[in-house]
Parts: sequence; C-alpha cells; structure tokens
Amino acid sequence: QILLNYLPLEKALWSSLLKKQRDLYSQFLKEMIIQPGIAKANLGVSREDVTLEDHPLNPNPDSRWNTYFKDNEVLLQIDKDVRRLYPDMAFFQRPTDYPCLLILDPQNEFETLRKRVEQTTLKSQTVARNRSGVTNVRSSSPLKTSPNSLSEYEVLPNGCEAHWEVVERILFIYAKLNPGIAYVQGMNEIVGPLYYTFATDPNSEWKEHAEADTFFCFTNLMAEIRDNFIKSLDDSQCGITYKMEKVYSTLKEKDVELYLKLQEQNIKPQFFAFRWLTLLLSQEFLLPDVIRIWDSLFADEKRFDFLLLVCCAMLTLIRDQLLEGDFTLNMRLLQ
Repeated sequence: QILLNYLPLEKALWSSLLKKQRDLYSQFLKEMIIQPGIAKANLGVSREDVTLEDHPLNPNPDSRWNTYFKDNEVLLQIDKDVRRLYPDMAFFQRPTDYPCLLILDPQNEFETLRKRVEQTTLKSQTVARNRSGVTNVRSSSPLKTSPNSLSEYEVLPNGCEAHWEVVERILFIYAKLNPGIAYVQGMNEIVGPLYYTFATDPNSEWKEHAEADTFFCFTNLMAEIRDNFIKSLDDSQCGITYKMEKVYSTLKEKDVELYLKLQEQNIKPQFFAFRWLTLLLSQEFLLPDVIRIWDSLFADEKRFDFLLLVCCAMLTLIRDQLLEGDFTLNMRLLQ
C-alpha cells in the first residue's frame, strides 16, 4: 500500500487517511450500485409507463436506462472474467468473512450486481432461444441449457458472497469512474493478486477493509499502467509495442547470441511479451511468486524497468533450449 502511493510514509497519518478513503468507497457503492438498484426495483413495481420521460426504449443518450444497459454490457464482461480468476485456487470461490453489509442487507429489495447479471443472462438466453426458430418451440424436448450458462449462477446462499464477487464490484466501480478506459479484459488479473494479498492479511483490521483498500491501490496502479490497455497508444512511446521492443533491446545488451537467434527465427516480442508486460507477469507464475515479484516491481524507483529485466531473465533461463529449438518449439516454450 505504501509502494502504490495509497499510504503516506508517515505512519501517524494512516488512520485518518484510511478512514477518509474507506468512507469515500462506501459513497461509491451507494451511488453506483445501490441507487441504480433501488431505482430499478422501484420502476419494476409498477408497469412501465412509456409516456414517462424515461423508459427502456428512450433513445436519448442521457437516459438513465441507456446508461443502465451500457453498464450491463461492461458488467457481463467483468463477470465472465472474474469467475475464472486463478481457477487452480479455491480462494476466489470461497465466501468472504466480511461480505458487504450495505449491499447484502436482507431488508433490501433493490437489485444487486449479482441479480443484474442473473437477469441479464437469463433474458439474453431467452432471446437467443426464441431467435433460433419455430422448430424449438414445437419440439417436445426440454430446452437444454449450455453447461456453462445457468450452472455458473449457482451462487452462495443469501447473505454470503464469494471473493470473486467482491473483485467484480471493484472492477465495476473502476469502470464507472473511468469511462475513458472502462474495463478491459486482463484488468481482472491485475486486481486479483492485490485483493488476495489484502484479503488474507493476518490482521483482521486490514482484512476487513480489503475491498476499499484494493480499489484505491488498483486505481493507483492502473494510473501507471493504463497505457498498456489503450489500443490507440500501442505504437506511441508510452504504449505496449514500445515496451515490447524494449524487452528485445535489453536482451540484445545482455545476451546478443540469444537475441540474434530469436531475430533469425523471426520470433517477435509481440508473440509472447504482450501478456508478460500488460499483466505484470501475473499469468506466468503461481500466486505466491507473483506477489514476491510484485514487491520488487512496485519498489522499483524507475517504475517497471525491473519488469524488463525479469522478462530478459526468463528468456536467459531457457536460453540453451531456445538456441537449440526451431521456430515451433521455441514458440511453445515462450508461450
């Protein structure tokens, strides 16, 4: 939290700053999840009167419904990605000890993110089925649901929420507050290790606020690496292409023989380094190792020069195999 500029170096200032930031995060929850959820629930009580100014078919870009549907597209993409976070670990599927009471209060009738996803998915499935023609309607066989559709929505009982649901909320709020970049696939892999670190803190005072603290650390980290996620910047000095080329120029300094071999086989850094750099190696190692690498990465004053060195080290560690291998073998090794 210090390395990501969330906490000041002066320890005496921590408690007041943390209180302020955590209150601010609660405010975001109220504005971006709870209020739209209440509005939707209230509108659902009475039949939609399409003569009212705002209704689901209102073409006006400022329409609340228009925003709601746009948000749903982003939400479904986030939902798909966070469910797959670290599939080899049970952690993200487990219930958190500190579910968000603001949202899970059983008194609440409003629509939560979980309900939104369920309803949107069910509706889109119904539409898809109806579109597939009359034959379906006539056939007596019950409709088969694809294995990964409805069964994915067997969620925890009311009042509980899994860690991936917390991550979903963090990403959704980030997307709402940063419409210029919104949500891009891969951000889930950046937020995962941060949230895991805070949510497994042995000290329950930190653990309890993992969601808010992760949100702000993630926001600060994204401010530094967001250019990697913006397509229009790919070829600029801050974009990802430039950084991938930098992996090769660093390799050339450190190990010219290996560099020439990869050049000769026409193996471009784009073929493997894109994922390494955009996701800060979070996909290349097991989570404990990722956390260890990130400690050094965030401590790097030159901000991410260390990342280039780790990428070169990864190449150097398998240099003997790369020097012997042909294009296909080397591509498999690198990917």
